[in-house]
Amino acid sequence: MTAVEELEQTPVRHGLLRYAATKVGGALLSIAMVIVATFFLFRLLPGDPVRALAQGRNMTPEQLDLERARLGLDKSIPEQFLHFVGRTLRFDLGVSYEYKRPVLDLIGERIGATLLLTGTALVIAVSFGLWQGARAGWKPGSRFDKVSTAISLVLWSVPTFWLGLLLLMVFAAGIGPIPGIFPTRGSSSVDKPDGLAGVLDVAQHMVLPCLTLVAVVYAQYLLVMRSSVIDEVGQDYVTTARAKGLRDDDIRRKHAVPNALLPTVTLVFMRIGFVVGGAVTVEAIFSWPGLGQLFYEAIRVPDFTLMQGTFLLITVSVILMNTLADVVYHVLDPRVRSA
Repeated sequence: MTAVEELEQTPVRHGLLRYAATKVGGALLSIAMVIVATFFLFRLLPGDPVRALAQGRNMTPEQLDLERARLGLDKSIPEQFLHFVGRTLRFDLGVSYEYKRPVLDLIGERIGATLLLTGTALVIAVSFGLWQGARAGWKPGSRFDKVSTAISLVLWSVPTFWLGLLLLMVFAAGIGPIPGIFPTRGSSSVDKPDGLAGVLDVAQHMVLPCLTLVAVVYAQYLLVMRSSVIDEVGQDYVTTARAKGLRDDDIRRKHAVPNALLPTVTLVFMRIGFVVGGAVTVEAIFSWPGLGQLFYEAIRVPDFTLMQGTFLLITVSVILMNTLADVVYHVLDPRVRSA
């Protein structure tokens, strides 16, 4: 790179650094607000954790008070809040009331299952949504466009829990002539086989929860990609390519789709966090042993430290992915950099 080119690139780099610093600062402020909201939000839930944990045990009021003191629930709300903030800043999420184990250890054991489910669903949703959106946007108003858009909008508007229960009832429990061909709960059989058979067993358990996530997510990628391709169809370079005699399929794949991908790339980053958060409902329905199921179990007690830890992880992941999406968009789109 010559000295002149280096000088020309310097303002761009400085602008990117300033933009990234601004976004990171905003993300840190959002995380601080989430930490505050996380503590007070779950204190509004009805129920006493100590009495819930003492169910089935004949404990005296004195023993309940000792248990409350052990959990730190005998302190005032301001004292509990300051302790929670200080602990969180040290990356210590506390000890679960129910499991009597560090929350970070519980999250570490469950996060793999969540990443497997949400990662698989995200790859399928992105691939299927982009493919359908590109085809639908290339010929807007066609039968394929109308059918695919209508189906995606219907699935997008369906509540996740309702769709999950419907799939569970039809394809797991079985209804009428339709036999139950998929497992109803968990990520593997009790007597999980080894090797390839074990992988296939996990895949069979993952079909229904993964299908539920894909069905409610892929519509966003389809609609964004469709809109972007429709915008590209009217561009001069497409008209020029057609005038040169290039096939429509080549123009779409090699020219229109790459240029239309930019908004979808940022959407992918943004949706990573939301997909992890959306897995809470799906995991609870299918008893998938991930963070969502862990959060659901914590709510039932209520286990404040476990709820706070899982909720904090999910919300922080959403914030970080949104920030990363903004920075990536700034890097990829020269129009944003020059603004």
